[in-house]
Amino acid sequence: MKNSKLLTIMVSLLIAISLIGAAAVVTVLKVTGETQGKEPSIDDVLEASVDIPQITTNLASGDFIRISFKIQTDSKDAKEELEKRDFQVKNVIIHELSEKNNDELQGKEGKQNLEDVLKSKLNEIMQDGQVVKVYITESLLQ
Repeated sequence: MKNSKLLTIMVSLLIAISLIGAAAVVTVLKVTGETQGKEPSIDDVLEASVDIPQITTNLASGDFIRISFKIQTDSKDAKEELEKRDFQVKNVIIHELSEKNNDELQGKEGKQNLEDVLKSKLNEIMQDGQVVKVYITESLLQ
């Protein structure tokens, strides 16, 4: 008699714990799924973005370019780090541009390629977060 009561209590507790665990897993998955699939608002993007003022430098072809960027990071901490690393950011940009010639920067594809390369290079130096997107905000190629 005593054993069957103990067994009933243990089974009831096991079922209750399982139900609580399942509810917790469903809740966590639902909350994280909604935040991952949701695009950030423009206010969030601006809050985590850094403006790189106009840079003028020579290209490998002997031409020169005057260009500005807005760099979007994944968090406020990453933005603060990127602002502190502004000299390194400018260095990376100048080095990458000095390897390009006029033809490589022409058109949509050339500019997209530059944005992608800069994103990759900047993520290599970042420690607190990462660069999500690099935008060219101004460009004059001569």
